[in-house]
Amino acid sequence: MAPRASWKGYLKLSLVSCPVRLYPATSASERISFNQLHKDTHNRINMKPVDPELGLVERSDLVKGYEYEDKQYIIIDDADLEAVRIESNHTMNIEAFVDEHSVDVIYQDAPYYLAPDGAMAEETFAVLREAMRKSGKLAIARLVLSSRERVVTIGARENGMFVCTLRNPNEVRGTAEYFGNIPAGKPDPEMLQLAEALIKQKETSFDPKNYEDRYEIALMAMIREKLKGHKPIIAAAPERGNVINLMDALKASLSQSAKPPAKSKSKADEAAKPAAKGKTPAAKENPLKTNLLKAVGKSKA
Repeated sequence: MAPRASWKGYLKLSLVSCPVRLYPATSASERISFNQLHKDTHNRINMKPVDPELGLVERSDLVKGYEYEDKQYIIIDDADLEAVRIESNHTMNIEAFVDEHSVDVIYQDAPYYLAPDGAMAEETFAVLREAMRKSGKLAIARLVLSSRERVVTIGARENGMFVCTLRNPNEVRGTAEYFGNIPAGKPDPEMLQLAEALIKQKETSFDPKNYEDRYEIALMAMIREKLKGHKPIIAAAPERGNVINLMDALKASLSQSAKPPAKSKSKADEAAKPAAKGKTPAAKENPLKTNLLKAVGKSKA
């Protein structure tokens, strides 16, 4: 089944335009979600609209209203919204180009993929895509999504384009309230050098596959155990270490990072090792733990 476009229209640069389709680049459908149930019947609760005077009402009787004063509304219907016609309803008109890294991440909101709409649009689409790729620029444009005009950035990505909606400046909070009381003094040079060395030791290339949602995995493991009729395995809270000063903590972190990892012994090596006299054999592995590990492994797959 072909993905469903969130928006269809034209990508336009001066007198050049081509039909395009916009698709959401992310999905939350794989996340674990819960339903609201009654504690006795376990029936799923339906959220139904209620009027304070009339009680339960039909959704077909609902209209949109804008509160212009306290408890005073003006009714807005679909015809009114259709009358608000601006160019960005159906056209992404490129207004400017900026450097790829000049857009502050705090303004970046929702990501989308942009693809040509039909074979006739592919040539124009490819020319615009490669021109932005070679120049290292992002296009700034506007489009209407969910009854709201959004400013977006457009850039080349693989064979298509990547669109990111931007937050309005009045949606971004200033930093003074949060950072104003933080002193601007210079840190101790020796401690700064130790911290930089610690950063150097932990440098790597970013791969999102290395940062899976461990809480989601543990949550699924708990659900699987409950389905089997087992009690959930409660993880112990991490112990707090002794409080030491910053210099000692930095030095200890560096020495710990510098140690090579201990070699893990295989099960065959452990089985071939004779048991010491006077010592009882190791206890068998807990089957609940084994099931949990299997469940986590399956959820990872």
